[in-house]
Amino acid sequence: MPIPTSTQTAEPASIPAEILKEIESFEEEAAKVLNAEVSSDVFRPFRLQHGIYGQRQPGVQMVRIKIPFGGLDAKQVRAIADVAESYATGVGHVTTRQDIQLHFVALENVGTIMRRLAAVGLTTREACGNTVRNVTACHLAGVCQGEIFDVTPYAKAVSQHLLRNPLNQSLPRKFKIALSGCRHDCAMTPIHDLGFLAVTRSNGEIGFRVTAGGGLGSTPRL
Repeated sequence: MPIPTSTQTAEPASIPAEILKEIESFEEEAAKVLNAEVSSDVFRPFRLQHGIYGQRQPGVQMVRIKIPFGGLDAKQVRAIADVAESYATGVGHVTTRQDIQLHFVALENVGTIMRRLAAVGLTTREACGNTVRNVTACHLAGVCQGEIFDVTPYAKAVSQHLLRNPLNQSLPRKFKIALSGCRHDCAMTPIHDLGFLAVTRSNGEIGFRVTAGGGLGSTPRL
């Protein structure tokens, strides 16, 4: 189904000035790589900080779109579909951290994708590298009949606080946070660096049970 013309391009005024400056900075650095003014190795840390992975195939990138708690509105879904169709393979890969990845994107098109996403409130910033990765939450948050309370406002607040935070730009390793609203713990909080599980105390007070230091990989731990 064709995308209506009104959604094809973003109005420049809809992108905050500081974010537009950030995208322009990425485009400038990408141009240096394309013009062989700097090496790919020098560009790599900067690229990862902005959520862009180099693929094994030469000349193309993987773009990882950060989606806090997996929440998207209709405009954002259409924007992702638009850039996937226009600049990638037409397919968006949903990750275990509730991100969406686009593959086989030419480096010269990454800035355009960033602008289109920024116009609807999305970013690729800090989706890769040694940063706090996408903050995840239970996929049923807000509608789960057994939840103690809806954790999505907390997931959104944590994500917004940490995004572009100076303390989050050069961590020793990637850092993962998840929130769940009921005893089933769909977000699997114990396997995260920080996990927040909604609970009710015996006196009726509600809050979070916090777990720390979890992880998977070659040395899984809870």
